[in-house]
Formats: sequence, structure tokens, C-alpha cells
Amino acid sequence: MVTVKSADLRRQFTRYRELALKEPVSVTHNGRESLVVLSADEFKRLKALDTREALFAWELPRDLIEALETAEPPAFTAQFDHELDP
Repeated sequence: MVTVKSADLRRQFTRYRELALKEPVSVTHNGRESLVVLSADEFKRLKALDTREALFAWELPRDLIEALETAEPPAFTAQFDHELDP
């Protein structure tokens, strides 16, 4: 993946737009990766693979509700219990 500074992207947008049609382009701002530019076709392909679904609590399947009600935290998390006490 090609990485470009945001200032360079602004100056040479056409160049990086064309490149993004072939491969994702990582854009940095103040030295940190802030976004990725990719083709519309690649975005659509990735969205089609995303099968996640947002549900309200009352829409959850009964078996999942039961699993949540009986779930126990791992033993190592007990070290943080003091953070819950007022």
C-alpha cells in the first residue's frame, strides 16, 4: 500500500486518485495514518463481505441472551474490581 502525506494528496490529487483505482492509498496527517483512499469498486466489494447486523437488545436471539446472562469474566479481570467501588 502506498502512503502519502495529506498535503501531497491535495497537491497531486489526480495522481493519487489514479493510483487508488489500482491499490489502496494510505493518507497520513501529522505523521499518523488518518484514512485510506480506495476505488469505489473495492469499497463495494468490501461492503458486500460485511454481514454484520445491528440489533436492539430486544431483537437478540434467546440463546444469545441466555449466553450473556450466564457469562462470567475471566479470572484475571478481578485485579480491576477495585475500580468499580465508589
